[in-house]
Order: sequence, then C-alpha cells, then structure tokens
Amino acid sequence: MVKRIVPFCLAAVMVFAFLLPAFSQMDMTVLSDPAFGEGQRPPAVFEHDAHNEKAELFDCAVCHHYYEDGEKVEGMDSIGMPCSDCHPADPGSDELGLMEAYHTQCIDCHEQEGQGPLACGECHVK
Repeated sequence: MVKRIVPFCLAAVMVFAFLLPAFSQMDMTVLSDPAFGEGQRPPAVFEHDAHNEKAELFDCAVCHHYYEDGEKVEGMDSIGMPCSDCHPADPGSDELGLMEAYHTQCIDCHEQEGQGPLACGECHVK
C-alpha cells in the first residue's frame, strides 16, 4: 500500500511544482500598447486583481475610464480598448499623449495614496 502512495504523492508534488508558477502568472497585466513601438524600457507589469484588491479599487472605470466630447461618461468603461484609441503615441498640443496618460494615471494615484512604485525602474523592471 505504501509503495503505491509514495509515487502518487511524488507525482502530485511534481504537478503542483510545475503548474502553480503557471497559474501565478495568469493574473499578470502587462501595460503595453502597440502604438508605443520599441521603447527604452520594458512595459510595466503588475498583478491586476491583487493590486485592485489591495488598493480597494472596485470600479473598473477608475483606470479604464471612458470619455465622450471631453466629458467622462459614468457607467461606461474602456475595457478591451487600447489606450491609444484615445491617447495618441505622438500627441498634438491639446491631446494627452499615451505615455503621459499611463504615467498620470498610475503615478498620480500612487502619490495620492502614498503607496506603490514611483521611480521608472520600479514599474519598468529590466
């Protein structure tokens, strides 16, 4: 009986050893937009659900906001839309550019809350 249990336990441990790291990567969000092209730094990466839970962010539109005619539309969000649909990589004088939109959205919130990364290399880890 013990001879049957030991191999089973070893197999179960190996399965968990290989599968758990894969599952831990499933919630990783990579802030990348095709409009950026090749950047100086890699895209920022974070655990989306864990971040929102810790920050107590339950309204998706806080980050995934949606505007029409310069007005934020309540009850709508931009989930599934590339940020570059509204924020161009090469902005004009009146437009909030893509990089500035990301940085304003993330860094301003981190500063306001007194938590989270602020320096370039803390989000854009090489």
